[in-house]
Amino acid sequence: MLRISKLTDYAIILLGQMARAGEQTFAAAELADQTSIAMPTTSKILKALARAGIVTSTRGARGGYALAQKPEHTSVARIIDAIEGPIALTECSAEQALCQQSSSCDVRSHWNVINRAVQTALESVSLADMIRPVSAAPAEVPISLARLQPQPR
Repeated sequence: MLRISKLTDYAIILLGQMARAGEQTFAAAELADQTSIAMPTTSKILKALARAGIVTSTRGARGGYALAQKPEHTSVARIIDAIEGPIALTECSAEQALCQQSSSCDVRSHWNVINRAVQTALESVSLADMIRPVSAAPAEVPISLARLQPQPR
């Protein structure tokens, strides 16, 4: 089963809380309290999101964390990458050198197409989409087949 980690799920919850508030700056403790996510976990996630440029961090008495850009411009793929690293369904999708079968593998290019489809789908969903009520979310997200061609490594 393919599954994102709890940390990524929590990151989307934290970012959703921030996105609903607009351009507000939040203390980590405030976000932890509002979302019921433990403070050490909240802090760890916010630091990773800041390293990835998804949130900005300001020190000082009026400091805290704020979204680096509008929710419409932050994709779920980017959030996953910030917390978990590059999206890859198989080892060879991440790095060919990791697979002992790469020299004789007949299916690698197919896995790359599938990996690209998942990546493209996640890139097409924004943080703004994630906080939109389900009834207002689009029923389908179109994915261009041209974007799914195997990418050279």
